[in-house]
Amino acid sequence: MSPELQSNSIANQLLASKEFFERSTRVLEEADSEFRPREGMMTVAQQVAHTAQTLDWFIEGASRPEGFDLDFEKLGKALASATSLAAARQTLEKAYDRAIHFLRSAGPEDLAKPLPAGPVMGGQPVSDIVWAMVEHTAHHRGALTVYSRMLGKVPPMPYAG
Repeated sequence: MSPELQSNSIANQLLASKEFFERSTRVLEEADSEFRPREGMMTVAQQVAHTAQTLDWFIEGASRPEGFDLDFEKLGKALASATSLAAARQTLEKAYDRAIHFLRSAGPEDLAKPLPAGPVMGGQPVSDIVWAMVEHTAHHRGALTVYSRMLGKVPPMPYAG
């Protein structure tokens, strides 16, 4: 596989994940932004903002010599300001754009390079962050599907146009 095809193929996996996320959560509206099933859980807006935050977190962790930022308390506190689903969706769109740009601009040697040592994917090839981003996004897509049903909404099947 040519280097360009490899980068595009990997980026396309993430784009498919984006489409599934958008499709499954499109029943959620701005009025649902601050819904949470119970105190202490993330709101709808926070779930979407966290998904965006994590895409950026993976790219940053793959790009810096010290690896992933493991200050999860700090990352969690940053979500407190997420109160608008529309704003969170815009943040997610930009995070996907940055991730796709990162993947498409990476050469095969960049994608094969081992991630920094550490407890998060240490030593695995950089390209492995894609499956981790896809899985993490699917996890929050599923949570938001449950939120939608709790709000009396029927989320569409993510895999059908």
